[in-house]
Amino acid sequence: MTTPDHSPLGRETTYPRQYDARLLFPIPRSAQREILGFSDGLPFHGEDIWTAYELSWLDARGRPQVAIATFRLPADSPCIIESKSLKLYLNGFAFEKFPTVDDLRAIIARDLSHASGATVEVVIDAAAAMSRMTAFAELEGECIDGLEVSLAPVADIDPSSLAAATTEAAHEELLVSRLFRSNCPVTGQPDWADVQVRARGVAIDRAGLLRYLVSFRQHQGFHEHCVERIFSDVLRYCAPAALTVYARFTRRGGLDINPWRSNDAHFPAPANIRTPRQ
Repeated sequence: MTTPDHSPLGRETTYPRQYDARLLFPIPRSAQREILGFSDGLPFHGEDIWTAYELSWLDARGRPQVAIATFRLPADSPCIIESKSLKLYLNGFAFEKFPTVDDLRAIIARDLSHASGATVEVVIDAAAAMSRMTAFAELEGECIDGLEVSLAPVADIDPSSLAAATTEAAHEELLVSRLFRSNCPVTGQPDWADVQVRARGVAIDRAGLLRYLVSFRQHQGFHEHCVERIFSDVLRYCAPAALTVYARFTRRGGLDINPWRSNDAHFPAPANIRTPRQ
């Protein structure tokens, strides 16, 4: 079974001492996308950018090596990979020997591509691992968190506050909130993120966008699904000519997941920065 309730999440687990690709647990994207009305095709392109901070293996002489790895899963892959299963999988390399870093990279790329159903880009950065740990950057944009608005608690997502602020065309706007919170659909644990919305066309009502993002605080959804829901709702209620949504989630278990979705053909893939909260 590939439903979340059959995944390793929320279960007592013994950490592996050897490599095993069968630990990877794929979850189809299709069920959540059907809810959003994407069954006839995706209205966006994008990626899920993963950062793995706890990758270790042995070199040919048996000496432990450490590195930070980046995985880019394309948004059109049939499956996501459940995060705890990926953590268990990666920990299985801790006692395995590899002649070169590229040998390890090739195996991980093969296994993640097989599990997700699409080609996954893998970068293993051993030399810059320590500098990456201390280099921070904020998501660019105008922060809307200080707006003087009343924010009543809601039971689940409420898109009714989303609207265009004016019918006059705006060249482009870049808005950021650091107040986003959702919950894991299996364990109920909170997930925190900085969210960036880039829109071209009519201006988005900032207070309405803030109310909408805060309404996720009791919602249960995987990171990837939350970003696609934000994209879908903003596109529907605000009707920008072009839209990009990018979220940087705080890590759990040595992994952070940072999805972005865009219908803007001119928007390049974002850099895998590390925000201060990550």
